[in-house]
Amino acid sequence: MRIAMLGHKRIPSREGGIEVVVEELSARMAERGHKVTCYNRSGHHVSGKEFDGGKKQKEYRGIRLKIAPALNVKGIAAATASLSGAFRAAFGRYDVVHFHAEGPAFVCWLPKITGKRVVVTIHGLDHRRAKWGRFARSYIMAGEKNAVRFADEIIVLSREAQRYFRDTYARETTLIPNGAERPEIRPADKIRSLGLEKDGYLLFVGRLVPEKGIQYLIRAFKGLRTDKKLVIAGGESDAATFAQQLRAEAEGDDRILFTGFVQGALLEELYSSAYLCCLPSDLEGMPLTLLEAMSYGNCCVVSDIPECTEVTEGQAAAFKQGDVEDLRRKLQQLCDERESVEGYRRGAADLICKKYGWEDVTERTLELYRGEKSE
Repeated sequence: MRIAMLGHKRIPSREGGIEVVVEELSARMAERGHKVTCYNRSGHHVSGKEFDGGKKQKEYRGIRLKIAPALNVKGIAAATASLSGAFRAAFGRYDVVHFHAEGPAFVCWLPKITGKRVVVTIHGLDHRRAKWGRFARSYIMAGEKNAVRFADEIIVLSREAQRYFRDTYARETTLIPNGAERPEIRPADKIRSLGLEKDGYLLFVGRLVPEKGIQYLIRAFKGLRTDKKLVIAGGESDAATFAQQLRAEAEGDDRILFTGFVQGALLEELYSSAYLCCLPSDLEGMPLTLLEAMSYGNCCVVSDIPECTEVTEGQAAAFKQGDVEDLRRKLQQLCDERESVEGYRRGAADLICKKYGWEDVTERTLELYRGEKSE
């Protein structure tokens, strides 16, 4: 099949979970002999120009890379990239055009009217994210409705999202979660330059945006009796003001470290040596960082939203969403009781790596492309 992928920022990149999903799916499809083209958004990396890279690649892991031109203006860059990418896909030689996320799905009708099979993956109910203004939220909601109206198939990542589309639109969707691989555990090396040692820190990985609940984590951590550090690893995305607020909230506690955007060996070391990982989100689709953290055999602490607890299946500690004091109590208990941490660590990697394999995710996605229902 000839397949086009749209809606991500760019690959190769870890600017967000969508980019990881698009890369993993596309590379595996290419390995199976399919011709996959990913339309990368033009412009700068959201976490800074230093991550833009040099010469633009035309191929990566067997995937053809093309540019979806965008107006590099905050608030409209994603929309203009989606429009240009959808136009090129609509008139290109493709059998399937796969849109990722609700906003990009606004233009999913374009390849539909030129006879392409259209698939949309809803990575999360994006209109609920706190960072969006009224216009952006309306645009994203329109994208959701266009997906319902025009997509041949809609993929969701959680049972909660599946219920939402059934109750709101009477639209059936297919649940295909994200994947994970069993990683290589790396010894502490590069992280020493950050003043970190194995089991010497609590870790958050993700974009610095309000819905990730980082503000709860900082407030809870500042009340902990521990000499461990809190590492917040992530780029600022489009929410620079919020990131500044987080740094202001952390002032006065020199145990809290902001690393900025990380990827590659440094990120692998951070996962490998963490005492525990925390994902205190208010809103998720299916948190890829949670899959990654557990695949490393980490003890995890998550908010009790369904999108997290569906993944952990009791193999992680949970606190009441948004409750700083409950989070503080859970973290203090785990800092004081090493045996509880070890209990959560045992079985975490097996649970994730056996249940959420990328090969299975790829095959089930290809079945939808072929018009075969995957349940």
